[in-house]
Amino acid sequence: MSSSAKRLDPRAPFVLDVHDLGRRPGTQREVTHTAPAPADLGIEVLSVPEGSPVELDLRLEAVMDGVLVTGEARAALEGECVRCLEPITDELDVDFQELYLYDDTRDAASVEQEGDDEVSMLHGDLLDLEPVLRDAVVLALPFQPLCQDDCPGLCTECGARLADDPDHHHDAPIDPRWASLTTLEEGQE
Repeated sequence: MSSSAKRLDPRAPFVLDVHDLGRRPGTQREVTHTAPAPADLGIEVLSVPEGSPVELDLRLEAVMDGVLVTGEARAALEGECVRCLEPITDELDVDFQELYLYDDTRDAASVEQEGDDEVSMLHGDLLDLEPVLRDAVVLALPFQPLCQDDCPGLCTECGARLADDPDHHHDAPIDPRWASLTTLEEGQE
């Protein structure tokens, strides 16, 4: 997609205007920004609730080829334990860094010709932090979130939460081939 075809909405929560940096390498500014979390920010079992605040501390720095964004994001997490399905709440704190290339540089033109979607581009004086934030959040989340490190999970037979009843057990199942012998034992008592 060419840079002229994609238009960013300057009012979008994660779109920043970097016009004030100009194209003077070394120019920088610090930004503190809070924005509502977009939908599906995380993984299926653990994510940042949609609309909850995401706090960003950013340093925007003009470099030769674009704008280097270095930042930290903080947000609340909600989800469920993959072993016992109990609710989980936690805090997320991730660091990220991304170079946004000017849309009229030689490197940007070659990136567009190659169709490389992995490179972040400035669109005029606007940059979109949402894709970078999504990547940072997903990579920082545990693959299988647990309510506690040694969560015993659920009983495979009845679904009882084993952390609530550590002595929980079931009688050993009787092999159907020997089931008729239990009636003999009951009759002798």
